[in-house]
Amino acid sequence: MLQVEDIHTYYGDSYILQGVSLSVSEGQVVTLLGRNGVGKTTTIRSIVGFTPPRRGHILYRGRDISGRPAYEIARRGIGIVPQGRRIFVSLTVLENLTLGMESSGVWNLGRVYELFPQLGERRHQRAKTLSGGEQSMLAIGRALMTNAELLLMDEPTEGLSPLLVDQVAEAIAQLKKKRQSILLVEQDLSLALEVADYAYILSKGKVVFAGSPKELRQREDIQSQYLGV
Repeated sequence: MLQVEDIHTYYGDSYILQGVSLSVSEGQVVTLLGRNGVGKTTTIRSIVGFTPPRRGHILYRGRDISGRPAYEIARRGIGIVPQGRRIFVSLTVLENLTLGMESSGVWNLGRVYELFPQLGERRHQRAKTLSGGEQSMLAIGRALMTNAELLLMDEPTEGLSPLLVDQVAEAIAQLKKKRQSILLVEQDLSLALEVADYAYILSKGKVVFAGSPKELRQREDIQSQYLGV
């Protein structure tokens, strides 16, 4: 479904991604792990076209989308739950959900409210009145309403209490059961390994581990060196 091949991405003269390769298959949840500042968000930005790589290729369903504008990449079926949620706080929950709605597809308001009942109860409230966990749910729901075939989730549990982390984790697990393809950037290792089918670890802009959650759990040396566990 998604194939990232040896991409090199810069911010000005700063060399961030130094030959990153990864893949996501249909119906798979893949997690991208690593300490702060190693290039995880830059990988997401490279895929969606916000910060195009200078070298390498990004293939989506066999077509090279490297360097294509972000709106075109979104139209091809890639949705994003950005770091920090980036919801429109002055708009209502309903308005946030329907802004980028794509009517053809399995996701609609009813299904989003079924996944996140709190959003249905608060659909006429302004987004700024929601809790942090509810805002994360809204960001996920907004991405689902685009009926994207692949979701890129950039730290959806960042800054949440353990209880709210559990709620978001349960939602991701439900999406996995529905065979939603997801590339998940996450700091919570236990959550990531619980929902993921495959894991990559980045360090200094390079992939230093690729394997199954089971393999990573058995590599305490890798966890200690690159994740600080």
